[in-house]
Amino acid sequence: MTGDNLLTDHPALYEARFPDRERLAARWTEDCLRRHAAGPRVLDMGCGTGRDAAHLHGAGRTVTGADLSEAMLAHARAHHPGPRYVRADLHGFDLGRSAFDAVVCLDSSLLYCHTNDQLDGFLASCRHALTPGGLLVAELRNGAYFLGRTDLLDRPAVDAFTWQGRTYRSRTTLSVDRAAQLLRRTRVWTSDDGSPPVPQHSAWRLLFPHELRHFLTAHGFEVLELHDGPGPRTEPPWREGETPGTTADGDRMHLVARLHTH
Repeated sequence: MTGDNLLTDHPALYEARFPDRERLAARWTEDCLRRHAAGPRVLDMGCGTGRDAAHLHGAGRTVTGADLSEAMLAHARAHHPGPRYVRADLHGFDLGRSAFDAVVCLDSSLLYCHTNDQLDGFLASCRHALTPGGLLVAELRNGAYFLGRTDLLDRPAVDAFTWQGRTYRSRTTLSVDRAAQLLRRTRVWTSDDGSPPVPQHSAWRLLFPHELRHFLTAHGFEVLELHDGPGPRTEPPWREGETPGTTADGDRMHLVARLHTH
């Protein structure tokens, strides 16, 4: 096993680890877009393997999927055709002024903006890309959940799955870097082929609800929804027809914001 990020470098392995057979994230996103009457042109920022982008395309949207990983984009083009796939950096991108009616950012992708400058770059790029009145739809970890809570930090999470006859095991540890306002993850991979363990490191920005509202307002967005569920990665998960929540105390935040028309 090799690679800077095992699952990112091996998209088929990523899909085996996270099969998402119900396409909950994409269905939740489409429900948000319908409820708020979004136009058909959608940018899926941080599209990964392309599964959500392809589902939105199948729902009748004109979709562009963007990611920084060439491996992910190649997999998306080969296995989830329909959308246009392009390489773009979350921290700052230019895919055309007023080119989209909605920007979608799922599975905490927005939290790879670790600094205020990076978050400003993302939101300024969204503002440039969206038509007036366009939507930003995101689901992400909730920084406020970690205020006084340690249940996700107290013990490593151990997982195993089998793909193409090989068993992969992971041991994942989360820690809070308070000075940097980051949730850091160390994941050590092993497999039954005798390969040495592969440690991998990543981090997400710990954004708090009022903080997120402040950034959005500064960039010309009105927050329409900001709540902790139900959503695609909550327990119990979201189902069609459920009413959006009103609190923001859980592990996940779900955001819908509209760019002002003036």
